[in-house]
Parts: sequence; structure tokens; C-alpha cells
Amino acid sequence: MAGVQFADVRKSFGTFPVIKGVNIDIADGEFVILVGPSGCGKSTLLRMLAGLENISSGEIKIGGRVVNTLPPKDRDIAMVFQNYALYPHMTVQQNMGFSLMLNKAPKAEAEKRVKYAAGILGLDKLLDRYPRQLSGGQRQRVAMGRAIVRDPEVFLFDEPLSNLDAKLRVAMRAEIKELHQRLKTTTVYVTHDQIEAMTMADKIVVMHDGIVEQVGTPLELYDKPANLFVGGFIGSPAMNMIKGKLDPENPARFLTTDGTALPVVNPPAAAKGRELVYGLRPEYISLDANGLPGEIVVLEPTGYETHLTLRLGGSDLTCVFRERVNARPGETLRVAIDAPHVHLFDAETGRRLTD
Repeated sequence: MAGVQFADVRKSFGTFPVIKGVNIDIADGEFVILVGPSGCGKSTLLRMLAGLENISSGEIKIGGRVVNTLPPKDRDIAMVFQNYALYPHMTVQQNMGFSLMLNKAPKAEAEKRVKYAAGILGLDKLLDRYPRQLSGGQRQRVAMGRAIVRDPEVFLFDEPLSNLDAKLRVAMRAEIKELHQRLKTTTVYVTHDQIEAMTMADKIVVMHDGIVEQVGTPLELYDKPANLFVGGFIGSPAMNMIKGKLDPENPARFLTTDGTALPVVNPPAAAKGRELVYGLRPEYISLDANGLPGEIVVLEPTGYETHLTLRLGGSDLTCVFRERVNARPGETLRVAIDAPHVHLFDAETGRRLTD
């Protein structure tokens, strides 16, 4: 196993920059997820690590060794792709052992490693089947098994669950996480799904427009987003964001652009006099008979929770209640805001303001 370092890595297609000076330090054995919207550069960064894309400048290290010019086969990595990339004319056993055959590994050693990987992934009874005889989840496990038998220093996953249905994605998330806990191999995983990132990663790298917006544990990013982009991207439903300013006569009140007053606790000194964005996660809004009145716009009961859009003054708030709300759109509902969990962002720079 080995750590991975990106040092001021840049990539341009012609004169168009797609990776703009990325610095990431991934520790030995860490499970790191690169997450962000389509086009942010996360898959390009992974392909550069794999050696499938050349870098324009900077350094990529695996185990302390600079790999900028090394071909993929010499980087001691194994990659799992979105589309499985299995050979249809080969059995499961042949697919999993193909790389060992290319490397002329002894037959007994290859069979031992394939059976070991098959045992980990629950493929023992499927070794004689062909890909067409497998489900989507089984095919993805075969692709993972093919990576495991190589015993690489680093596993790379490029959106491996995007072709699976919702229920199977949940099951495969757990399988991949359990696999990492068992093998403890350094893993770099790319996804656009922030739920995958939150539930699986030791550390998340949030990317946007070719740059790294924030790096941290899932809860660090959730509780202390560095800026508006991270605050809005991490979390489902997304964070509420309302424009306004602190009340100059009472800094414990935030005044929206239409004059609605919202509570604030201990606002940072830098917030005074600035144009701000009031950030509030939906779960920090609760029902309160003495709270702020709002008109119900949309009500979505999910069983366990009730998701609700509430129009408060001129702003719409997304709320998540554990209670079942007996009300209809158009009716008035009173709510309270858990002020200690409010974030204030600078409207111009997007940065979260802190003391």
C-alpha cells in the first residue's frame, strides 16, 4: 500500500484549462472520494493518476515515487470502471485472472488469488458463468475482483455504481466500504453523488470548475462548509440560502431583502455591514406554535420524514420534519429556527464567515 500526492497538478486541453493547480495529500490506506458536478475535473484527475491522461504540469506521486511519465502498467494501480469492462467471451474466473495471465503468473498462484478474491466478494459459485449470465451487481463485483487479484498499491474507482438501480447502489456502497475495511488499500473513488461520498469516505475532496473547494471528513464538510458551493452541494435536501444583512440595530437578527427577521447567534464581527447569505440546513427548522409564520407551498410525506417547502416572507425554505404534518399547501405553518446552526456567508466571495 502507498499514499498518493497531487502537487500543483494542472491539465489543459489546448488552451482550455480543466485542472487548475490541484493539491491533495492522500494517506496510506485512506479511502478518499473526489466529488463534484459533471465537468468539474474529478474523472480527469483520476485518469491522470491512472496514467490514462498526461498532465500539463505539477507532480503526481504514488508511494513517494513520481509517476508523471510512467505508463499505467508500471504504476501498481488497479481501476474499476463505470461500465464494468468485462470480456464477454470469458468466464468470471478468466476475467478475474486475466491480468495475472498477461503477467505470466504461475497457474496455481493465479487460481489461489482468484479464489481468494471470489471468496471476499461472494462469487465462489459464479466462477464458471459468463458476464451475460450475471446481474449488474454481480458484474460490478467481478470488475472489483479483477482489481483485487492484482494486489495493487492503490484502487481507483470511476463512478462504479452509476449504472445500478437505487436499491443495488445502497447494497454495493456497503460492500465497497466493507471491502476497504478488510483490505485497507489506499482507495481513490470518483462520484457525482454526494450521498455516496458522505456514507463511504474517510475524506472527501469537493471539486468545482477544476479546483479543490474543500477537503475534509464528511462531517467536517457538512458542519463547516468553507463556502456557498460546498454548503449547497453537500447535504440532501440542500442547504437553504437567503440573501440579506445583519440588522444594524440588533446584530442578533438577520434581515432578508424583503425585511423578514431571522435569528442569529453570536454573528462574527466580519459579518457586520456586509451583504450576506444566511445558510440553514432543512433539519434545523422545527414546528413551533409560537414560531415564524409561513405559507406551505409543497408538502411531500416520505413516511419516515416530511419534506416541506415553506414561503417565509419572500423566501422559500426547505424543511425536513420527523413528525407527520397534518396540513395542506396554502395553509399557514409556524416554525422555529435553530439559530446556533446558522451559517453566514459573504455574498460577494461566497466564503463562510467565522470568528
